[in-house]
Order: sequence, then structure tokens, then C-alpha cells
Amino acid sequence: MPFYEQGMTAESQSVRPASGLAASIVFFAMLIAALSIWTAIPLTWIYIGSKVSQTQFPSTGPYFVVAAGIGVSILLMAWLIGRLNRLYVQITGTNRLAPMRSAWLRSMRDSSTGQGSTTVVEAVLMGSVVLAAVTLTVWFFLLAGSPIPNQ
Repeated sequence: MPFYEQGMTAESQSVRPASGLAASIVFFAMLIAALSIWTAIPLTWIYIGSKVSQTQFPSTGPYFVVAAGIGVSILLMAWLIGRLNRLYVQITGTNRLAPMRSAWLRSMRDSSTGQGSTTVVEAVLMGSVVLAAVTLTVWFFLLAGSPIPNQ
């Protein structure tokens, strides 16, 4: 059975505290890796491209270095996130997040998680996109300053 089909059953599994801690560490490692796609990878390659260039008006060489470096680094980071997802599945036995519902909102028929639950990779990538968008919005409106010169 492939790793992505494991844990698709509706059975709930008890998680030991040690494996719960390990699963949390793997989850946060996946989140940091996903956030680096938006932050560390582009900034690092722009810095490398600035060091490759000899002038302030470079030819296409440094731009190609930056574009190729970002592309390859993102592919490597996606591979790493996939490996971390496999590790998460090995630790927890599932690739789905349990729905978080208060007891008073639960129906008597809510015994299964259903197929509509979110996978760990989906949650990590959605969370990184939302966090990157919020960070960009805060920076743009509060920290960037006005582009209009002071007179």
C-alpha cells in the first residue's frame, strides 16, 4: 500500500505522547520548509545573484542564475516536504488532520472523519500561503513607507 493511501480509514488511533511530540516537530519542520519557499529561497538567490553581478546593470547571466536557482531550490524543498509527509504518516499512521469540533457541536452521527478532511501537506501549504500574504500585507501597509518623496 502506498504511503498516501495509509490512514485513509475512518478509525481513530490513539497517539502516545512521544509520537505526538515527534509528529508536532515534523509538522513544524514542514511549515518552516513551506515558509522558506516564500522567504529564504528567493532572498538567498537574489543575494547570490547580486554577488555574481559585477555592475548595477547586469546582463542576463545573473538573472538566469537567480531564476534557475529559485526553481531548483523550490523543487528540492517540495521533495523535502514530501519526505517529511512520509515521516509524519509513519509516525501517526494517517496523512489527514482530525477535524476540530467542539463537543456541543458534534452530532450523534459524527463518528467518522469523512473524506472531506484536510491532509497535513494541504494544511501546511495553505498555512504558509496565508502567513506569507498576511506578512506581505502588513509590510506593505505599515512598514514599507510612502513611495512619494517628501517635499
